[in-house]
Amino acid sequence: MFYKDKKVLVTGGTGFVGTNFVQELLRRGAHVRVPVHFRPMLIKDARVEVIKADLSKPEDCLAVCNGIDCVVNAAGAVSAAAVTNSNPMGVITNNLVVAAQMLQAAWTAGVQRFLVLGSTTVYPAAERPIKEHEMWGGPTYPTYFAYGWMRRYLERLSEFVHQKSQMKIALVRPTAVYGPFDDFHPVKSHVIPALIRKAVDKMTPYEVWGTGDEVRDFLYVTDMVEGGLLALEKAATCDPINLGYGKAFTIKDVVRNILKETGHEKVEVKFDSSKPVTIPFRMVDTTKAKNLLGFEARVSLEDGIRNTIKWYKDNPEIASGGHH
Repeated sequence: MFYKDKKVLVTGGTGFVGTNFVQELLRRGAHVRVPVHFRPMLIKDARVEVIKADLSKPEDCLAVCNGIDCVVNAAGAVSAAAVTNSNPMGVITNNLVVAAQMLQAAWTAGVQRFLVLGSTTVYPAAERPIKEHEMWGGPTYPTYFAYGWMRRYLERLSEFVHQKSQMKIALVRPTAVYGPFDDFHPVKSHVIPALIRKAVDKMTPYEVWGTGDEVRDFLYVTDMVEGGLLALEKAATCDPINLGYGKAFTIKDVVRNILKETGHEKVEVKFDSSKPVTIPFRMVDTTKAKNLLGFEARVSLEDGIRNTIKWYKDNPEIASGGHH
């Protein structure tokens, strides 16, 4: 009952990951505050306190932290797709500025606990499940050069605040997250929502970027939220913890699942290896999460894809509204 009656600020609470955190925190009896800037608040609940704020402004960051026990910093947390776009500096700068200012504001406001949602882009390339301590074992993968180093630096900043202040910081590194409230926008979506959109639209031939042999650990968003909240409660020592499904899939596995679930199996699948894909193999070792938090992902890829397709079909206006 750790979260019952706690005042929890969820930055990015109108986005994909943040919305799922808000739902779960409400289920656990927390008082939730969400800063709103451009995007509308999708969770209609009297227990959510909505505050107009622009987190690129230090004074707004301080205002939203006032009287708060815990911060879940999900602002701009999942923007890996934009890493490969024409000018990714906007994403990188925004992430860095907001996260740094939120850490500073939370420290100033006397917040007790702070959850940093890291990224597996911090890791060097590896052909096996990578462990937390291996982050410094090599450079970031070339595609993630700027984004991955920004993420590494944010972890260092978090360590600094953790050492110098009374605030307890939890640091998790989730793998590729997907699920309801994801961004299905044709330009900005990640791999699973992009493939779902194409299948629901009955695209023929069915185009898939890359060879289909790329390997990923896909984590359903409610599992990721569960892991993050466990870390904030039980392991807020600024010691990084991988959050993953613990089993890898190829993009071909994902395609097969999506086509089956949407009744689009008979289609010709065209893999386009000229299109940009990120790292060919990414798997994380999830032993630490299991040992420290008792965390194991519960939602299978089949169930996760089924739920996500259902959500996408049930919420066309949110899914296509460029909501991210």
